[in-house]
Amino acid sequence: MILINLLPYREERRKRRKTAFFAGLGAAALVGAGVVVAIFLLLQFLTTEQQARNQYIQNEISRLEAQIKDIAELKTEIDSLKSRQRAVEDLQTDRNTPVQLLNDLARLAPEGVYLTAIRQDSKVVTVNGIAQTNERVSEFLRNVSRSSEWLDKPDLIEVKLANVSANTREARRLLDFSMKVSIKAPPSDAAQGASAPKKS
Repeated sequence: MILINLLPYREERRKRRKTAFFAGLGAAALVGAGVVVAIFLLLQFLTTEQQARNQYIQNEISRLEAQIKDIAELKTEIDSLKSRQRAVEDLQTDRNTPVQLLNDLARLAPEGVYLTAIRQDSKVVTVNGIAQTNERVSEFLRNVSRSSEWLDKPDLIEVKLANVSANTREARRLLDFSMKVSIKAPPSDAAQGASAPKKS
């Protein structure tokens, strides 16, 4: 028996193609939407991770800034304490300087040299005196230059004749001299020995 299809097969084929086309289009749209959603979620995840890293870095920066501020304050306090310590040490040294200065001058002045005036200006001391001869003045300068722990760089300013009469009968010819010396930093053991109280 022969079967003859009298239905319009071309329209049926067109319909199937249309259905297949729309099905493929829908599947492509779904795949595209899935890819877009996946990319969006990935970007969202990466953004969240980066924000977390940024927040961590910001927290660490804030913590380090607080530590730097504390260190700066500590440095300021240390500098302040050091300046106070230096001031106390300078006061201690300055307190002993006049005594050591007079002691050195009295010890180093040779026989025949008499000191008449001593003036201190900062670290420079001007000494005026009377000597019997030029040799006595030279000896005094050598003693200060070589043997003094507190005085340094003696500089003779002038030497001139001075008539000093002890009484009306006898007139002596003496030399009037003036010199400058610098006060040097004392040795540490001398400073400690001068500042330490003596035990009786």
